[in-house]
Amino acid sequence: MSEYNVAIVGATGAVGSRMIEMVSESKLHVKSLKLLASKRSAGTKLKYKDQELTVEETTPDSFAGIDLALFSAGGSVSKKFAPEAIKRGAVVVDNTSAFRMDPEVPLVVPEVNSEALAEHHGLIANPNCSTIQMVMSLEPIRERYGLSRVIVTTMQAVSGAGNRAIKETLDESRAYLDGEDYKPEVLPVKGDKKHYQQAFNVLPQIDVFEDDGYTHEEWKMIHETKKIMCGGDMDSNDIQVTATCTRVPVPIAHSESVYFEVLDKNANVAGIQEAISQFDGDVLQDDPDHQIYPQAINAAGKRDTFVGRIRPDQENKGAFHLWNVSDNLLKGAAWNSVEIAEYLDRMDLLHVK
Repeated sequence: MSEYNVAIVGATGAVGSRMIEMVSESKLHVKSLKLLASKRSAGTKLKYKDQELTVEETTPDSFAGIDLALFSAGGSVSKKFAPEAIKRGAVVVDNTSAFRMDPEVPLVVPEVNSEALAEHHGLIANPNCSTIQMVMSLEPIRERYGLSRVIVTTMQAVSGAGNRAIKETLDESRAYLDGEDYKPEVLPVKGDKKHYQQAFNVLPQIDVFEDDGYTHEEWKMIHETKKIMCGGDMDSNDIQVTATCTRVPVPIAHSESVYFEVLDKNANVAGIQEAISQFDGDVLQDDPDHQIYPQAINAAGKRDTFVGRIRPDQENKGAFHLWNVSDNLLKGAAWNSVEIAEYLDRMDLLHVK
């Protein structure tokens, strides 16, 4: 097995810090690890295994000698530095939305479409966190029964908007309980015109609104799902997908209510449960008689996607509902990125074509 010089861009962020942890626990043979961030964060000391590493400012020359670069520092950073890393021989796994819809860039959830990795030209995109857990719960069903339609409503944790969003929600909660005023500045979208209280509230907006009334988060879920599950075609009609994305006052782990229609009308709950229980990375938690079902608080800190509340739709034959939960910072980001790297290593693809 080869040894790799690895760089993490955005190492001080919510996802970057977990990338460090996932790399330390991975099957990759890491020869060296370089931690990169903005000029403001340079000099920060972070722990990796039994070492204390100093964060460096990201520059083009940071990637000299790097074999694998994991990016999670925002789309603009990825657009600026990913080409520089590739130019210097690194394979880039990017956790932002910068390249996800590029037809030349594989968008990968390893358990679902690892074969797409063979088409990479130095760059692989990590899907949106909410998309990842949904396709993880649907892929075993698609494999067994086929899939024609998906309607999803998400309940996404505030950590999806970064560390500042977590802090703002906690500060708002304290202020609300103490009867004090608090002026939101981050959620629902830091760069949008208005900001609203997230504490004790549900916000039906993640990312900015498009002209058709959908948010960009909803657009991403629709087209990323198609690209992953329909052979790279983000506009495929093979599966119809609709999404409503909401933000809830939960620190970590997204939850989703998913309605889906299968092609095989003989599908049943027992068969779906069996398919999910046998799928790598999924954990079935589905025992209503004993009130066993996935919960965000229990999923935090775990790599798996938890699936339950599987039941038939009472009005449409061949239609079902499920509930899934996953840690958006791990399987939804850091772990999926490192898992992609593990698959690249296993498939002898950790090199630029």
